[in-house]
Amino acid sequence: MAGHVSHKLTNSFEGALAGGGDPATSPLYVFGPFLRLIVVGGVAQITFGASIWLVVVTIAVVSAMYRLVMVWVSDGSGGSGLSEEEFGGWAVKINAAITVIEYTLTFLVSMAAMVTFIADRAPVLNEKIIGIQYRTFVAIILSVVTGWLVNRGPKTAARAFGPATAAVLLLLYAMMIATIWKYGLHLPDFNLEAFSAHNLHITFGGFTRMLAVMTGIEVFANLVAAYDGSSEVRGRKAFGSLLIIMGTTSLTMIIVGPAIFELADPHLHEVSVFTQTMDILLPAPLPYIGTFIGIAVLLSASAAASQGVQNLFLGLKDRHYIPAFLGQRNRFDVADKPVWWQIGIVSVIFLLAGTNEETYLALYAAGVFILLSMTGWAAAKRLGRSLKEKFSGGNLATLIGTILASILTTGATIVIFMERFSEGAWMYFILVPLLYAGFTYVRNRLGAPSEAQERLGQLEEAMQGGFGFGQVIGAGDEVPVTPAPVDVQAIPARPWQKQVTPPTHVLVPLDGSSFAEQALVTAKTLAQAYKAKLTLATVVPQGWVKSLPMTDEDKQNLDKNLQGKLDYLDGIAEKLSAEGLDVQTRLRAGTVAETLNNLAVEEGIDLAVITTHGRSGFGRWLTGSVAHRIIQLMTCPMLVVRPVEEAKVVVPTFRRILVTLDGSEFAERVLPFVKASVPFGSEVILLGIPEIPEAEEFGAVVEEIQSLRLEAEAKSRSYLEGVAASLKSDGVPARVLVTGSRPAETIVSVMEAENVDVLMMATHGRGGLDRLFMGSTAERIIQHTSRPVFLLPIHERRAAT
Repeated sequence: MAGHVSHKLTNSFEGALAGGGDPATSPLYVFGPFLRLIVVGGVAQITFGASIWLVVVTIAVVSAMYRLVMVWVSDGSGGSGLSEEEFGGWAVKINAAITVIEYTLTFLVSMAAMVTFIADRAPVLNEKIIGIQYRTFVAIILSVVTGWLVNRGPKTAARAFGPATAAVLLLLYAMMIATIWKYGLHLPDFNLEAFSAHNLHITFGGFTRMLAVMTGIEVFANLVAAYDGSSEVRGRKAFGSLLIIMGTTSLTMIIVGPAIFELADPHLHEVSVFTQTMDILLPAPLPYIGTFIGIAVLLSASAAASQGVQNLFLGLKDRHYIPAFLGQRNRFDVADKPVWWQIGIVSVIFLLAGTNEETYLALYAAGVFILLSMTGWAAAKRLGRSLKEKFSGGNLATLIGTILASILTTGATIVIFMERFSEGAWMYFILVPLLYAGFTYVRNRLGAPSEAQERLGQLEEAMQGGFGFGQVIGAGDEVPVTPAPVDVQAIPARPWQKQVTPPTHVLVPLDGSSFAEQALVTAKTLAQAYKAKLTLATVVPQGWVKSLPMTDEDKQNLDKNLQGKLDYLDGIAEKLSAEGLDVQTRLRAGTVAETLNNLAVEEGIDLAVITTHGRSGFGRWLTGSVAHRIIQLMTCPMLVVRPVEEAKVVVPTFRRILVTLDGSEFAERVLPFVKASVPFGSEVILLGIPEIPEAEEFGAVVEEIQSLRLEAEAKSRSYLEGVAASLKSDGVPARVLVTGSRPAETIVSVMEAENVDVLMMATHGRGGLDRLFMGSTAERIIQHTSRPVFLLPIHERRAAT
């Protein structure tokens, strides 16, 4: 097979640049809130060093814990994957709920810190207009621009934000060198008085404010899947990336931190403490260059948060935790809807709460530490199990270190929630259960995904950390997959293999328009082929019959209108009867969709032929929205016809039929109706759309996804060949086509390319909340094709109430 050039990460430094943007930016904004707390508390000299060293120790023990995660979980799902393995499915939903919130907060904090950097050089942005700071409008505008760039795909985002992480690392090392050069190396003091009863709350309060430096640590566990080499090699390289970034952050805190403490004025709100220190330490024009670097890297962190939302929602979609439309890819092959939702929420929050990063920092850290705590206790659980199986001093020491990391992260989480509960932390107790309930609802409605879909979802979630910009996960050689031989007998016996159901009674709804009447051409063709009975129906508003009291003039007008509709139906029926067809008419009062469904149930209708638009003549009830309501509600099979200009109306031939199958008995229920196409001598195309997308849709070539795709194609082709063989044995010519990945787009494309006469598919016929949350592939297809679509709704056949 042809090989591909690998675009995977080759070394730890590449990984640091690819995934380290978020944690590398943290020293730019965490010192301000930290210093304001301890200075206002009047104990800065006592608690400063203790808080800094607590953070460094936490970074060390949590990093060591993640070394274990990188060994155990090499598919890139990181702490999320470990939590799922140890705690079960509930952990996935909790993890996903908090991660959705965290990406929004990451965007908020990064964008707020960025406009702070801009305002450091342009103080006028702190002024207000209509009670809102100018910087707020700058933040919203840049948020929209960032979302637009991210939604144009990773290549565009890479060109815009790629070099930022390397630049900020250079800036941090420049600050460390300048600090040592000018003031020598003075590490923070560790004063035990900081832990006295009087000072302890300030010490831990400062500690929690500085913990935002760890918010990006999970990304390095996600990066494991992005490297070349064996699982062990990939884990070692990812850990090396973590050490580069978290080591740089820790060194900045203990080397530059004391300089910031001594040189900056935390009460000077117009200029951030990092910018103040940068202006003193670095010679001109380096401080201004540093500001531009800060702006670029914080924009990059915001963009990475949006990219993370994209990939997270793609993974949740494939694992059936969210409706498919939320993970739908745009023309740049990224999920744009979650990003625009994120930008909208962020913009509203900026308008309501302002753009001070301190407002969001504690909340930002809180969610991260819930996730870190879950990862820590999951790791401790696994280590404890291993220790029982095989005791060793090394394993015991590792377990103790992991428990320490879990206690530190859990303790930090408790402190944050206690401190900031009334300032917004309470939202977690509302948002997380709501999102959890939403994930559960969708999963229950859609059912569990296949093993391949589950694996795909995990891979896409593995990319959620935003492997950075300019870095692509790549593949080696293609993996050949040989399709299994077709074995018709291997397909379980199902009703469609014996049952043939030609229609005997066809319903045609009419509203008096020429567009609606185009259904008659198709209905007549079917009635003649199957010797079926036709029922022509018109529905009038309920109020026409029940409007009381009525004047004599009202009654006369009502009689004229009703008589006019009856005459209209009878006129069409007379013409069709003259052609030898069995025709009856029905005039009913009520709401259109419900009344037609009730009529179909009462009359024993086998098939309804409808057009999607009336839009002319009297009534105008058969509009697009009403037609879609009919499609959702009708319990009998439907043939939906898109109207065309009158001169272009042609008699349908049904010579080529497209049928979509996914291997489920649900989809196969359309096959008896396919068999009934024998009178037309139809050729049937069985379309299989693999549940695994093509690797190129990820904006990267991913080896494992490529392998899964080939396996899915082979499985689909083998299954469809078996169905085709069964249809051929019943005299229905059939061939197989396996292509695409996005159902609606693929089906419409194949319909045009193959010049099919009709599409036949089963549909859930969802309405209400299900339609809102699940969307409808059938409706999207109908909106984008001019060809007839046969829909077989799968729900109980009953009258509407």
